Amino acid sequence: MQADPFQVVRDFEKAIAAYCGAKEAISCASCTAALLLALLWVKRKRGPLTITIPKRTYIGVGMSILNAGHDIAFDDRKWLGWYRLEPLELWDSARFLSGGMCDTLPAGYFVCLSLHWSKTLSVSQGGVILCDNAEAADFLRRARFDGRREGVHPKDDTFDILGQHCYMAPATAAEALTRLALLPRINMPLPNSDYSDISLAPIFQSQGKTPA
Repeated sequence: MQADPFQVVRDFEKAIAAYCGAKEAISCASCTAALLLALLWVKRKRGPLTITIPKRTYIGVGMSILNAGHDIAFDDRKWLGWYRLEPLELWDSARFLSGGMCDTLPAGYFVCLSLHWSKTLSVSQGGVILCDNAEAADFLRRARFDGRREGVHPKDDTFDILGQHCYMAPATAAEALTRLALLPRINMPLPNSDYSDISLAPIFQSQGKTPA
């Protein structure tokens, strides 16, 4: 019987869900991809919304909002480690990863993690969506892999959702699983990067909303 190379991906997802106190963990290629997938789920369930984020953050967060079909607004809040994409229970947690971090979050949460080499759980690249919704998790696992159902050959699949191509490779998951086993239970948020004011970017001025 042929071995399943993606079993290590499922093993990593189970381990990081347990570490963070989440019911579900869905791995993907980056935190930016994780945010995009989560925002696509939101649009599927609630339609397009206006999503408000700090004006000083990574440019990919804003790009994910627009690419998922939402409008964007900015505020001047201070943050460290993670912040909420308002009005959603969706958290950009690219700079924070710690044991039990989901334990106190309200029902319906989504937390997007970064596994970039400069982050707490550092591999070459990778992302994770943590959530407590099994229906959403099923959608996200399909959406990260071209809309495909796991274990179903393309010729036998139905392709009834629009997917991306941003799954986590088994080699990345194997490295992340090893590093996770060595990670302390409690980790402090990473210092913020020297973020510029992304609300001034032409792409957001032309397609999104800037602060009043």
